[in-house]
Amino acid sequence: MSRIPRSKDDDYTEDMAQQRREFVREQTGVSLTHTGQCSFDAGEARGNIEHFTGVCQIPMGIAGPLQVNGEHARGAFYVPMATTEGTLVGSYNRGMRLTREAGGVNVSVVDDVMQRAPVFVFANARDARTFGEWVEANMDRIRAAAESTTSVGKLQFVQQFAAARFRYLRFNYSTGDAAGQNMCGRATREACLWIAEQYPGPMERWVLSGNMDTDKKHSQINTLYSRGKRVIADCVIPDAVLQQVMHVSARQFFNQRGISNLGAMMAGSSNNGSHAANGIASVFIATGQDEANVAESQSALVHSELTDEGDLYYSVTLPSLIVATHGGGTGLPTQRECLGMMDCVGPGKARKLAEIIGATVLCGELSLGAAVLADEWVSSHEQYGRNR
Repeated sequence: MSRIPRSKDDDYTEDMAQQRREFVREQTGVSLTHTGQCSFDAGEARGNIEHFTGVCQIPMGIAGPLQVNGEHARGAFYVPMATTEGTLVGSYNRGMRLTREAGGVNVSVVDDVMQRAPVFVFANARDARTFGEWVEANMDRIRAAAESTTSVGKLQFVQQFAAARFRYLRFNYSTGDAAGQNMCGRATREACLWIAEQYPGPMERWVLSGNMDTDKKHSQINTLYSRGKRVIADCVIPDAVLQQVMHVSARQFFNQRGISNLGAMMAGSSNNGSHAANGIASVFIATGQDEANVAESQSALVHSELTDEGDLYYSVTLPSLIVATHGGGTGLPTQRECLGMMDCVGPGKARKLAEIIGATVLCGELSLGAAVLADEWVSSHEQYGRNR
């Protein structure tokens, strides 16, 4: 079995990328002609990928203007969306027109924490309980140990969960403009080393993750307590505007929301809306977010009411939206350009990006929900989504 070419001296060069493309041609018979057409230097991929071979180009469109009435994002924005699904950008664009004519989307970031959750193992449940009491009494020193590894991350609080002879500690951090998973892992490891050295009682062992941080997978604990940014977007759509733009009434929309809630409950879904993952994933790819975080970020709580005037109040809560404007893929050239379109490059911009994504998701929910009600869902896909 042939090994993939790799340089121990510098693996991030165009020569090494070309060697790997040639290796693929020799091994599979496929020439990576388009994959090899890259507009940035191979060295810029360092830290983002191993065995850099080229780029996988995904079509990108823009939707907007999106009127956001946030605390960090205020004004009209054009939103980059990278996808291969026809009708997606058009649908979000239609939702943005609806909310724009209704005065925009109000958005708030109401919580902002990232976790790492180690587990400590003891001989029995009583020893585990005693350990938990010691942790509470020594929280200031544990915090100091954790924060010694980072100038940005701050340990906000530690939740404790007991089961059998185990004690799960869920460390909650603020992480600035970074998503922060690696930052939290490094800080929590340092805290655990300090705990293991200082704890006076018996302890069998500890493991950095007991899987209660639920990294890159949905969980009910994240819905309740948040992971990343908890973003709430809402708006009131006048009935006349809804009928003019979406061809459905506020009462129709409200009644269908109750039916959809029941269906989602029966299915055991983590999202009682339509397709939050579509908007989140497309913006994530365009802006260099960790695409696997869509698994957590797509969870949504959708709610609607009829106002006394007969208009539609509509809200989307994203309890675990994980975004960054610093680190990871956000520094790659095309991703940085997309962030720049929304003025989300530089310090202090992560919550702004979160508000824009929250508003975008709400627009997509309104558009698809209306398309299903007005029986325009299939016809729009037939018109815009077929390339055969």
